[in-house]
Formats: sequence, structure tokens, C-alpha cells
Amino acid sequence: MAELVTDCPRCDAAKTTFDIPHSHLVGTEYQWARVAEAFGICRNCNQGTIFVLRQSDPRYGDYLQQGLHKQPGNINALVQVKTHISLKDEAAISPPEHLPAHIETAFREGATCMAVDCHNASASMYRLCVDLATWDRLPDNGVEGLNAVIRRSLGLRLKWLFDTGRLPEGLRELSEAIKEDGNDGAHEGNLSEHDAADIEDFTVALLERLYTEPARLKLAKDRRDGRRAGH
Repeated sequence: MAELVTDCPRCDAAKTTFDIPHSHLVGTEYQWARVAEAFGICRNCNQGTIFVLRQSDPRYGDYLQQGLHKQPGNINALVQVKTHISLKDEAAISPPEHLPAHIETAFREGATCMAVDCHNASASMYRLCVDLATWDRLPDNGVEGLNAVIRRSLGLRLKWLFDTGRLPEGLRELSEAIKEDGNDGAHEGNLSEHDAADIEDFTVALLERLYTEPARLKLAKDRRDGRRAGH
């Protein structure tokens, strides 16, 4: 049976050995690194944990494809331990597709916070997503009506982008979740679940419109062009 040496999240034993009776592939990262979930049983406390493991070297793909649990002996050289499945994974929504890496990272953190009822932390991360996504929509200096205050304030920036047609008008009503003065309650720590959900809805809608939909259209066009080129 395969073995994995890592810290146990159940009994806090450091560098303990887990027996791995089962594993299965769940995806791929960086276009080559296979990701697997593996059930492990701690030899110290005899409790189970599901680990998320990532292929550590391009040469080791076959081992994950065959099943990590089928590999004899220690598998630490084959994989990196990314994390383990816990309450943070419950009902956490996935980020929209085709996001820049730094925005996807912020979104995942916001979704995780939302899943464990940390509403103020979640709203702060979602606001960061909106901040990052809209900053690039601002033109260079010298545009009439765009001053330093508007650039700095997320709420004022959103209003200016809507008023000048740089963001879709259909999203304006949802954007009311983020107040013009940049203070939606997160700074005071008094956001409710509904407040955070409103910010989450706007963030998802904005990111899909700015990144997901254009990328899908480009992929569809590329497929069409490829089909025509094949004739």
C-alpha cells in the first residue's frame, strides 16, 4: 500500500505516516501537473483525511494516472501536498473561467471565507477582485473628469466607468453593493451574510463579463477559423 508522510490535521502529529488506500484524479494544473485527491489514514491517531496532491515532476504523470494508492511504498517524491479537504471547501463557489491568476487567487480566498461565514473577510477579497479588474479599465491621465480621487475610490471609479460606457450598463444596479465612498461595511466589520452575498453576485457578474465571455467568444472564433482552415 502507498504511504504518505506529512502533518496530520486531525491529531497535529508532525511528519507522521499515512496509509493511502484510495486516490483519484481531479484535474490538471500548469497544463502538465496532475492533481489527485487521496484518502489517508494516520498511523498515529487512526483517523482519515482527504489530501489534495499535485504531481511534483512532469516525469511522474503515469504514476498518478495509474493511481497513487497502487504505488508501493512512499509517494512523497511523486507529489506535493497542496492542502486537505475541510470545512473551507464546503459550498465554496468556483471562480469564473479565464481570470488572470492574481484575480483568481483573490476570488478563491473570498469564496473560501464566504463558505465558512467570514462575511467581512469575504467581502474584502471580492472588493479586491473588483479593484484589480477595474483598475486596468482606467485610461491614462489627462481624461476630463477623471481625477486622483476617482482613481483611488473603488465606488467612485465604478460610477465613472459606468457613466463613460467603459463598463456594461446592465451591471450598474448590482454594483450598488459597493458604495461610492468605498465603505460598504467591511472596514467596520458589520457586514451581514446578505451584504456579502450581494458583493459576491456583483463580483461574479463583473468578472464573467470582463474576462469569461470575451475568452469564450475568442475560443469559439478560433475553433471556427480552425474548421475553415481545414477545408
